[in-house]
Amino acid sequence: MATRIITDSASDILPEECPEGLSIVPLSVTFGGTTFRDGVDLKHRRFYEMLVESDELPVTGQVTPYEFSQAIAEARAAGDEVVVLTMSSKLSGTYESARLAAREAGEGVYVVDSESVTVGERILVELALRLVEEGRPAREIAAELEGRKHDVRVVALLDTLEYLRKGGRISAAASMAGAMLAIKPVIAIVDGEVAILGKARGSKNGKNMLNQNIESSGGIDFRQPLALGYTGLSRDLLDKYIEDSRGLWEESVKSLLVYPVGAAIGTHVGPGAIALAYFCKGRD
Repeated sequence: MATRIITDSASDILPEECPEGLSIVPLSVTFGGTTFRDGVDLKHRRFYEMLVESDELPVTGQVTPYEFSQAIAEARAAGDEVVVLTMSSKLSGTYESARLAAREAGEGVYVVDSESVTVGERILVELALRLVEEGRPAREIAAELEGRKHDVRVVALLDTLEYLRKGGRISAAASMAGAMLAIKPVIAIVDGEVAILGKARGSKNGKNMLNQNIESSGGIDFRQPLALGYTGLSRDLLDKYIEDSRGLWEESVKSLLVYPVGAAIGTHVGPGAIALAYFCKGRD
């Protein structure tokens, strides 16, 4: 019996990228009175065009139990067991929707809270697909993901405080002061939530702080999936970071996989952010 992996679009895996054995269920994104399906009828590039043009932040909506039920039913009808991997339950109700759908579906369906999002969720999906290729049953895959998700690190450097201000996470005064001082926040996903690790003066110091956090975590396990992401319409800032930080990976990988970050995180951090997701060293 094969295993189907189901994840939500907060993993920033687009439908056209989907390999066999993976299904993506989209979150919703609402601008004004119009609601779109993330990654389906609102691609990442168009999302950022609309984000920059809009005076108000869009609203992202969780995947419903019905939508998960449909994806699970399709997999079960094909004779597959299912592992559902969702974005962090502390950032969305999507995990609870998946649990409700799994409960209704009965045996052979397992749900894992990634405790992550965007490229962090993506690399867990990639690990799950590796385990499927090894022929591991769904129960074992779910158990492996539960154990390995705590090794995932997501760190990011933001270009602006403006979208944190719009989302009510910081004050207007703090945002203005940050812009005047060229403050670049370094954030991470910690215990399933977004945490500010520090605030650097300028991009160069921000990149240094990013790399210091990578080193303090124990470094990157290059045997496991690794992904970089960027928000906005251009990856130039990320390419510059890759070049400036080549000492981190030039002897370990031939190339790095880079992906656009979508609405689930892009809504809150705005364009110009760069992110790195990896499994830290220390486990076999």
